[in-house]
Amino acid sequence: MTSSITSVHIPALDAIVNVNSLFTLAVFIGLTWNPNDPENSLNEDPACAPTAAIAENLIAFHVYAFSSFLFSSLVALALKQAIRLSTSFHYPALVAHINRTALRLAMLVSGLGSVAGCSFLMLALVNVAQIKLGTLACGSSHTFAAVVPLLIFVPLSLLIYLSLVLYAFTR
Repeated sequence: MTSSITSVHIPALDAIVNVNSLFTLAVFIGLTWNPNDPENSLNEDPACAPTAAIAENLIAFHVYAFSSFLFSSLVALALKQAIRLSTSFHYPALVAHINRTALRLAMLVSGLGSVAGCSFLMLALVNVAQIKLGTLACGSSHTFAAVVPLLIFVPLSLLIYLSLVLYAFTR
């Protein structure tokens, strides 16, 4: 593997790990927060009160996001270590040869893990909005105002990210 290719992969893997670390911290903090605190709600209409299923989904989506980000980061860190071993000139006995197809596939899997984590985090935030502002089923304008931009911008940014990951996969 040439050093120019390696110099592209290492920063890309660093970026994946750094972003995933920030999101993992956010998800972890989200898991420790009690969303059902009755004194911390902007919803005063009892007809718009969230169900227990919404709170359960909130926790489930946080856990799914946490595991997706952790998976993606661990794959990226393993790839980074493999690249460093393959380019190590200090210890020739430790030099490993990396299959380019396996490297690209693992980077794609790591990127997909990040996309899954962002998707689950977005779903968790939709549930936070429903708990705090009222359910989507009751037609709360405040909930729609919070959720609609989230449902537009996050998938759009994930589409752009995934397009670039797939582009890099083919190069």
